[in-house]
Amino acid sequence: MYSLSGKKVWVAGHRGMVGSAIVRRLASEGAEVVTASRADADLRDQAATTAWIEKTKPDAVFLAAAKVGGILANDTYPADFLFDNLMIEANIIHGAHKVGVEKLMFLGSSCIYPKFAAQPITEDALLTGALEPTNEWYAIAKIAGIKLCDAYRKQHGSDFISGMPTNLYGPGDNFDLNSSHVMPALIRKAHEAKLTGAKSITVWGTGTPRREFLHVDDCADACVHLMKTHSEAGHVNIGSGEDITILDLTQLVCKVVGYEGEIVHDLSKPDGTPRKLMSAAKLRATGWAPKIGLEEGVATVYQWFLANKA
Repeated sequence: MYSLSGKKVWVAGHRGMVGSAIVRRLASEGAEVVTASRADADLRDQAATTAWIEKTKPDAVFLAAAKVGGILANDTYPADFLFDNLMIEANIIHGAHKVGVEKLMFLGSSCIYPKFAAQPITEDALLTGALEPTNEWYAIAKIAGIKLCDAYRKQHGSDFISGMPTNLYGPGDNFDLNSSHVMPALIRKAHEAKLTGAKSITVWGTGTPRREFLHVDDCADACVHLMKTHSEAGHVNIGSGEDITILDLTQLVCKVVGYEGEIVHDLSKPDGTPRKLMSAAKLRATGWAPKIGLEEGVATVYQWFLANKA
């Protein structure tokens, strides 16, 4: 067991959806949470990052900082996504080692897995096949982060671990229809259709693909749990272990929002991967399980959307 009580804990990426959820979760751990703004340190700059870590001297680090974006952004700025994410993780991991940080957790993404991995995807599927081309730059950087943690563990005995979250949703999500993921996009579509009295909303493809979702507060709880209980090479999937069709998800969102119009399928648009579900067996074996059901989670996020975005 690694206790966070009384420890100085740096949440790198505290302004993002995951980082801010980890900050909220740490409030009950008796830890001193520290954060770095862009004015404090450009995490792509090794000297600036190392200087900040040396000055602050955190005991533990949650590495949730990353350059993120959708398919269009990944395809348009591949060099930025690969370089920025490589630099951020390398600078923080090396700086943490240099200063003697007791424990570090690196957070990745389910996009690290091969495009056609067997379902549900177990951790050992990593590097067994080709990646999804639309986000391979981001995925390669995240794979490098996992391996960097393993390398520092192997060479220096550093207690660095990695967690790979599934599709997350929650307060602080991106609701821009041009760049958002499926959950916030559906919430906004259904809300706007309800406001305008639209007779229908349109869903891409057949609606049959299955996707897994986890509330970001459950993700943060799993991260803290792993930080306290887990210490070994490799990575751990962080997911709900359950999936849902896009059509059923759309119907659920419409129910929560109170939109009663028709759901229309645009069959000229692609379905994408038929199924993407990560195995939750390794995480469940540590004694952790999610607490927030999908309908409850969507309802809380819709309330947040109404209060902050609508």
